[in-house]
Amino acid sequence: MSRSVLLLPGDGIGPEIVAEAEKVLHKVNEKFSLGLSFESALVGGAAIDAEDTPLPADTLDKARKADAILLGAVGGPKWDSLPMAKRPEKGLLGLRSNLELFANLRPAILYPQLASASSLKPEVVSGLDILIVRELTGGIYFGQPRGVRQLESGERQGYNTYQYTESEIRRIGRVAFEAAQQRGKKLCSVDKANVLEVTVLWREIMEELKSEYPDVELSHMYVDNAAMQLVKAPKQFDVIVTGNMFGDILSDEAAMLTGSIGMLPSASLNSEKQGMYEPCHGSAPDIAGQGVANPLATIISAAMMLRYSLNEDDAAAAIEAAVSKVLDQGLRTADIMSEGGKKVSTREMGEAVLSAL
Repeated sequence: MSRSVLLLPGDGIGPEIVAEAEKVLHKVNEKFSLGLSFESALVGGAAIDAEDTPLPADTLDKARKADAILLGAVGGPKWDSLPMAKRPEKGLLGLRSNLELFANLRPAILYPQLASASSLKPEVVSGLDILIVRELTGGIYFGQPRGVRQLESGERQGYNTYQYTESEIRRIGRVAFEAAQQRGKKLCSVDKANVLEVTVLWREIMEELKSEYPDVELSHMYVDNAAMQLVKAPKQFDVIVTGNMFGDILSDEAAMLTGSIGMLPSASLNSEKQGMYEPCHGSAPDIAGQGVANPLATIISAAMMLRYSLNEDDAAAAIEAAVSKVLDQGLRTADIMSEGGKKVSTREMGEAVLSAL
């Protein structure tokens, strides 16, 4: 049975890192007889340049039909002057909302070979393995009304709406509880219930769900304290569940505990397990085209795709083992370079993973 993978290289370093991940996918497709087919499409700034829209209808149609999607990155200063509705990021948000990709899984795992690359002391981060479950299609990023208006005084006012329905909270909560059951059975729900009514409801729903998962220990933490605790004692966390905006911020913070955001993959899933997989970093336009970007987060995202959407655990594990082997060999892109390491280019890192496979 053939299964389709849609490749969306996007902008900046996106085409470079997706190219390396695509090579790896073709390799495991052949090695494990996965029956995968591949197709590409435009999104973000590249789509704006070609079709004057960040999410062409053809791209959305291909995305709906695909079994899984691998995305590079979108955005860059070239398009910063465009109206908000036409910015590259709207293509990404459009995919998330149209495909109902409500559950964003962001693992923050410190490879032991990179302990010295973290900005924290090795003893603080050694063995780090956190999963952040971020609600992705609600909250302040999507809430209405929103905009910029002029008050009677003549002053302009910007406004956004932070809202969640009970069903939205409940479905992301179940994803997080189930993830915790498969890991260390500890779930920390992050909110700001001392000042935001929407997160008072969030906390109430998480408490209601707790009875369905008696084997999982549920705790609550305000987002400002969670940000501090991630730096102070990150290994206290197993699974963190939170809303869209808080998850966006905390997952990027957690990324830096691992040595580089260039090492962190992510998965965005809908209720049918169709998913869009992408590295946590952005398009990095300042280094685009130089061959220095780290492709490993994208390659590990491809492994997550095989595991979560395509049910190919053996192929996923083979990719992850190959990445670990390459790090054992001391190969490093600039972002994870440490004393004694061998600096390699984007393409050389991808080729090394292929060889390890």
